[in-house]
Amino acid sequence: MKKFAVCVALALIAGGAAAKDWKTVRIGVDASYPPFESKARDGRIVGFDVDLTKALCARMNVQCVWVESDLDGIIGALKARKFDAIVSSLTITPARRQQIDYSDKMFDAPARMLARAGSPLRPTPASLKGKQVGVEQGSTQEAYAQAHWAPQGVNVISYQNQDQVYQDLISGRLDATLQDEVQADYGFLKTPRGKGFAWAGPEVEDPATIGEGTAIGLRKQDADLKAKFNAALASIHADGTFERIAKQYFDFDIDKRK
Repeated sequence: MKKFAVCVALALIAGGAAAKDWKTVRIGVDASYPPFESKARDGRIVGFDVDLTKALCARMNVQCVWVESDLDGIIGALKARKFDAIVSSLTITPARRQQIDYSDKMFDAPARMLARAGSPLRPTPASLKGKQVGVEQGSTQEAYAQAHWAPQGVNVISYQNQDQVYQDLISGRLDATLQDEVQADYGFLKTPRGKGFAWAGPEVEDPATIGEGTAIGLRKQDADLKAKFNAALASIHADGTFERIAKQYFDFDIDKRK
C-alpha cells in the first residue's frame, strides 16, 4: 500500500509539473511579410497576424511577446523553446506536421507567381526552364519549386526573407518569384515598388507542399496551449472579431471556411 501511495503521489506531482500556467506566451514571427507581419518605422511588429494574435491573447488572458525569427529556422526555434507558438502565416503541410502541431485553421494561403507585366512566363517547368525564380527559404513555395521545377531545369533561388526576393525581382536578377498570393498582392503589387509587375499565370496547387491553409504552429507536447488557442479562435469567429480585423486589411473574405 505504501508503494502504491508513493506511486500515486509521484504521478500527481508529475502531472502538476506538466501542466503549465500560461501567463506569458512568446510568439515567433518572421516580420518580413506584409500585410501579415512586418516592422513599422518605430520598430513595432505590425500586421494582420499581429492584430489577430492580440485578440487571441486577450481572450486567453495571457501576455503575448513577439520574438523575431527567419522563416527558415522558425520551426527549429519553436522546438528549441525560443518561443511558444508561431503566428507567421505558417502553412499546414504534412512535412511540418511530422515536427510540430497546429491550431485549428486560421485562413487560406494560395500561392502564385509574379513577373514583369506582359511576361509570357507561366508557372510550368516548360515555361520556366533556364529561368531564375526566387522563393523564401523555408517557405512552402520553396518546397513546391524544389519539388516540381528545379528537377526540370528551373533555377530556383532561395532568399533569407521575402523582402530580399522582391529586391532581386525589381533589380532584374530574377525572372519571376513564387510566394503567397495575398501577401504578394497587398504587400507588393499594391505598393509603389510593385509597379510594372503582375501575376504570371494562375495559382499553383499541391497539398503536399503548398499545404492546406495557415494555422498557429505549436509544440506537440503543449496540448493545453493548443486548446487555449482553439477556444480563442472559436470565440473571435463567433462574435465577429476575426471579420472586423480582416476588413481592416483586405477587401475580400480571407476566411474561406464559411
